[in-house]
Amino acid sequence: MNIKKYHIIGFIFTVILGSLLHFTYEFSNKNIIVGYFSAVNESTWEHLKLLITPVIIFSIFEYFIYGKNLENFILTKAISILIGMFVIIASFYTYTGILGDNYLILDIGTFILGVFASYYFSYKALKSDLFYGEKSNYIGIFIILLLIFSMIYFTTNPPKINLFLDPITNTYGI
Repeated sequence: MNIKKYHIIGFIFTVILGSLLHFTYEFSNKNIIVGYFSAVNESTWEHLKLLITPVIIFSIFEYFIYGKNLENFILTKAISILIGMFVIIASFYTYTGILGDNYLILDIGTFILGVFASYYFSYKALKSDLFYGEKSNYIGIFIILLLIFSMIYFTTNPPKINLFLDPITNTYGI
């Protein structure tokens, strides 16, 4: 098994599918089910779905190829998603705070940086003894289910904070 190869493929898959998920809600005539897993507006939160959804999908594929043989696989994937989300949020708010505005090319860069951080961390953690433990799979499943629940719930019930604010329309959620 070549974990590095799968992480490179996963990175490419996530960048491509994540980019497409930016448009799928509109292309689906605003289908709510599609909206749960793709961006429904221009808020930072909605853009995090562009990372979360493809990484979960690719991780399911990886699980059946080699992950079921690794005790730390599910927790590592869950934490890698959280790290990618953190990198996107931190880099986006840092650069917009410094420059005073957001720019498409830098937005794309923050997304790619988050995807890279997610897969880099996953690769390194899976090659190590990190997160091995009796309950690691349960913790990982809990985190992933919490992320899925959050994507669904916050699409229609977003908190009124800047993370969920669409800067174009000054609205929240759908």
